[in-house]
Amino acid sequence: MTARRTLLITGCSSGIGYHCAHAMAARGWRVFATARDSEDVERLAREGLEALALDLNDSWSIHAAVDEILARTGGSLDALFNNGAYGQPGAVEDLTRSTLRAQFETNVFGWLELTNRILPAMRSQGHGRIVQNSSVLGLVALKWRGAYNASKYAVEGLTDTLRLELAGSGVHVSLIEPGPITSRFRENALEAFDRRIDSDRSPHSAYYERLEQRRLKPQKPTPFTLGPEAVHKRLVHALESRRPRRRYPVTFPTYVFATLRRVLPASVLDRILARASD
Repeated sequence: MTARRTLLITGCSSGIGYHCAHAMAARGWRVFATARDSEDVERLAREGLEALALDLNDSWSIHAAVDEILARTGGSLDALFNNGAYGQPGAVEDLTRSTLRAQFETNVFGWLELTNRILPAMRSQGHGRIVQNSSVLGLVALKWRGAYNASKYAVEGLTDTLRLELAGSGVHVSLIEPGPITSRFRENALEAFDRRIDSDRSPHSAYYERLEQRRLKPQKPTPFTLGPEAVHKRLVHALESRRPRRRYPVTFPTYVFATLRRVLPASVLDRILARASD
């Protein structure tokens, strides 16, 4: 009997990670679905997934999870989908060092440490797939999202470099770049805003007041929003294709902004991005 291919996914408590964990398991993969909170891990296990705790902000948690997975698989892992992340809203001049550090701890440093912890096993077995869930905001920047923009730009740069350095190793590296996807991303971002941004003392307080007013109204879906199955479709290709692509745009805005970035003068693109930000 052929052993099932193995896949570690981070950030499986909801949204993209949750959907992809169940969908890849349904395709026959042995999925290690990870989440930070024990309640989410228990829920994922009850739903039939092989669930483990993994906190991207905690080196001990990362190493413990990887050690457990490699122990269960006999030291091998076929694929990693780095997905767990959050968005920190707020103007750049309202970001403290600790706020920006917290954004990078989860979205960049945790991903890097986890990837580097797994790479020796992939090198030893002579194959592997690493898929990074980036964003359209790793291609263009929108106002009020500086911390998240910066984290995704960093992911793009590290991933491109890693792909070059792994050439010939049998380990393939891909980026998925979604635009708006149905998830709890906005709710989590607003919680991060409340915890870390002093809106009352900000020169951008008028914008923050508008933001607060919008929070009180029923939320309409962002235009061109797709479900997490759109990301899963690209993940399947990145994991199962003989020739995985370097980048997988997802949603209409990603295609549009990627094209505009290539063809428009910076001054014109800035005006478009400024309008899109509000």
